[in-house]
Amino acid sequence: MEYDEKLALFRQARLNPFDRGEDEDRPQEGKTPLQHATRPELFNVTRTPSSDRTMDLGLAEDHFSRPVGSFVASDIEQLKLAIEECKKLILELPEHSERQKDTVVKLIHLRLKLQELKDPEEDEPNLRILLEHRFSKEKSKSVKQTCDKCSTIIWGLIQTWYTCTGCYYRCHSKCMNLITKPCVRSKVSHQSEYELSICPEIGLDRQDYRCAECRSPVSLRGVPSEARQCDYTGQYYCSTCHWNDTAVIPARVIHNWEFEPRKVCRSSMRYLTLMISRPVLKLKEINPLLFNFVEELVEIRKLRQDILLMKPYFITCKEAMEARLLLQLQDRQHFVENDDMYSLQDLIDISTGRLSCSLTEIHTTFAKHIKLDCERCQAKGFVCELCKEGDILFPFDSHTSVCHDCSAVFHRDCYYDNSTTCPKCTRFTERKQDDIPEEKKA
Repeated sequence: MEYDEKLALFRQARLNPFDRGEDEDRPQEGKTPLQHATRPELFNVTRTPSSDRTMDLGLAEDHFSRPVGSFVASDIEQLKLAIEECKKLILELPEHSERQKDTVVKLIHLRLKLQELKDPEEDEPNLRILLEHRFSKEKSKSVKQTCDKCSTIIWGLIQTWYTCTGCYYRCHSKCMNLITKPCVRSKVSHQSEYELSICPEIGLDRQDYRCAECRSPVSLRGVPSEARQCDYTGQYYCSTCHWNDTAVIPARVIHNWEFEPRKVCRSSMRYLTLMISRPVLKLKEINPLLFNFVEELVEIRKLRQDILLMKPYFITCKEAMEARLLLQLQDRQHFVENDDMYSLQDLIDISTGRLSCSLTEIHTTFAKHIKLDCERCQAKGFVCELCKEGDILFPFDSHTSVCHDCSAVFHRDCYYDNSTTCPKCTRFTERKQDDIPEEKKA
């Protein structure tokens, strides 16, 4: 039977499949058999006893098909009623039964169909730029995400959504025009530094009892919205801008060597995520006393100093360049540039012992190449000019001392930690004096 004929029969019967009672299964006066024949034919279901009445609500219909004609508003109301009836049936059915599981699946399909009718898919551009965000259209349909703007679930199966390639801000396509927060990556690029005060709270009254980001009213009593404090900025935010995410706070690590995650707002969470690998912490200036209490820091600093002493060997060694030994530190490039800058991730790995293990292994590999595997690097070693005994010395050996002026290497016991005059420096001084003309000496 054609759809128009079915619709005509439906209007003639004036049946509402959501308000029917059990007695409507029996013929009544004034109703023709045709009226009863239209229901299973229209809704594609089988007649069931009264206990299965709710399953006759069009749940077997293909709810992913496009609405036909101009009955979208009517379909939305019918789907809402079907969803409510489906919820009731789920509560009535036995727990963990097959029928309950099937009904739950039907409920999901109904909700997806309802969302599709409310928010029909439209053609959207693949890339959009807004407030320094570079939004890229996502193609994933199975991953469930949450919109950072409206805090509701993004149904990738039926909704269009975007992710900022810079700060990973996610939102519905319909929410993009409501975004007021610039991209956090721009802040990281222009201002790569942490807040180094521990929870610098200014008070909710100084914020005029409004969210620090979206300026919506908040209060500690939760009316109209709960005020949630960000441990990084010290300010208060609403539940839309603060999801109780947790992160390690840099100020607590530097001052207290504390790594317990604290609650932060969404913008702080994104900022800390982007900053975690950036070497912007100069510990010997911020808190030099930390090296007196954390032995692991002293060990890591010594390993980094040794690696900097090994670097000149690798730069001038063809075999080392071909083996790309320095690329073993490509994730921590600052380790081959200086020995005093740290990232927050470095400090986290130091506290867990992970960095000490990996860096010791790399240090051993580097030393093995210079002292054992490569003859060219061995030829660049030193002989102690004070005792003229022992093996070839290298500046990164633990039992050596290095002259700060000429970089000559000696046994530590011979050089007495720079208290002895360096023979090489003495020769340089004598040569300079010999080069001075007699007239200038006079």
